[in-house]
Amino acid sequence: MVPVQLTGPRLAIREFHHTPGDVDGLHSVFGDPETARYLPFEARDRETCADQIELYLEEAQKDPRTVYRLAVTLREDGDDVPPIGNAVLGIEGRRAAFIGYALRRDTWGRGYASEITRLLCGFGFETLRLHRLAARVDPANTASSRVLTKAGFQLEGRIRHDLYLRDTWHDALQYSLLEDEWEQVKHQAVEQASGPGPGPDAD
Repeated sequence: MVPVQLTGPRLAIREFHHTPGDVDGLHSVFGDPETARYLPFEARDRETCADQIELYLEEAQKDPRTVYRLAVTLREDGDDVPPIGNAVLGIEGRRAAFIGYALRRDTWGRGYASEITRLLCGFGFETLRLHRLAARVDPANTASSRVLTKAGFQLEGRIRHDLYLRDTWHDALQYSLLEDEWEQVKHQAVEQASGPGPGPDAD
């Protein structure tokens, strides 16, 4: 296995480690009922989170690897710090994959989800050479819908009764992004970062 290490302006995305810190970090996300409200499972206890990391490590050893479940950390905290969230990219068929993420509740509203999405897109399209990325979102999760739209994802439609959980059927919104659209998004981001050039009267 070649370990995945993705780095953004504020975040780092790495492989999970089966350590108390990583288990606690994952539990701070998956164990919070408010966070789990938009996840496809109930809130999980610490022991279940430890089992999940074991599963992640087993998946990472498969050849070919089809699932990347990764830890999200703050760069300013240094190396091997407990994660504040997780990110996932799962291969589905020919050059296609789905992505997702979950963050600890006290980190919401800081733009981290957008940074995770950009890092996963770069990894999927540029490293894995994928053609299509997809994401499914609970219709009530408007924040995640905004993140995907901002990243260039297109809404494909509403999947009715996609998930049965908590004695209720839940719909999902499906979004997708293609490799040529990702190139356009990157180009626009570079233009916005560089800003307008100097005018004719500039020094």
